[in-house]
Amino acid sequence: MKRLSQWLLALAAFVFLNASALAAGKVQVTTSFSVLQDLVQVVGADRVEVHALVGPDEDAHVFEPKPTHAKRILQSQLVVTNGLGFEPWMAKLVKSSGYKGLVVQASDGVTARTMPAETGGGVETDPHAWQDPTNVILYVRNIAAGLSKLDPDGAAIYRAHAESYVAELQKLDTWAQEQIATIPAPKRKVITSHDAFGYFGAHFGVTLLAPQGISTEAEPSAKGVAKLIRQIKQEQIKAVFLENMSNSKLITQIAKDTGVILGRPLFADALSKSNAEGASYLQLMRYNVKALVEGMQMN
Repeated sequence: MKRLSQWLLALAAFVFLNASALAAGKVQVTTSFSVLQDLVQVVGADRVEVHALVGPDEDAHVFEPKPTHAKRILQSQLVVTNGLGFEPWMAKLVKSSGYKGLVVQASDGVTARTMPAETGGGVETDPHAWQDPTNVILYVRNIAAGLSKLDPDGAAIYRAHAESYVAELQKLDTWAQEQIATIPAPKRKVITSHDAFGYFGAHFGVTLLAPQGISTEAEPSAKGVAKLIRQIKQEQIKAVFLENMSNSKLITQIAKDTGVILGRPLFADALSKSNAEGASYLQLMRYNVKALVEGMQMN
């Protein structure tokens, strides 16, 4: 009887939440992580209600879904993922939730980068495509298309918001190029906690090195760390950074061993909380560019 009562309460809560959503007239969207939440909110504005499974300052690489996350997906009309292998847990979570609605992969159309695999040789796909703002143009257009499919009445609004944001991304890109151009090419070298900035480096002409690979789950080898320390000393790299969602122990030790002073923490795989400097994608990118330029000036 107790279990039946709990089930009925859960069902009542589910019905109430869905009824409230319908009454509000908002498209219910769940994104895999906080950067996508911001992009969907920009495109959808007051026509959407958006929830991120992996929130600000949290690490999607080590995220472990709970039953509450499956319920969140089941209450959604649209699920937005990054793709490119960033959320290996997502497909299983969507399937286990019983969700049958639309799933949009925001990175569709992006030219994916590959990097040497951490183990077993070969290569693996770098999923951090949002670190290049020109890729985010594709992200917002894919999101607008998904929302338009669900809500045709709002299609013109979604397209207008997306294109307005594209103009903001183009301005951001021009500004970032100008900032990085102030650093001589030989000095454009940076050490970060894990390999999250490959797209940034390729687009802006910056060499980025990291003790960890693409995922923060990967344990760096002692040989790899020793090689990185030698490179820092030989090339006199002073630009060494932590990330807002990563374990600081390893990179702090590397900084200590090389005598380097750590720069301001970068925002890699997550936005900051609303009271910090990386609370939106545009803020995140501007903050990162300023911090990286400051660091590279010391090289």
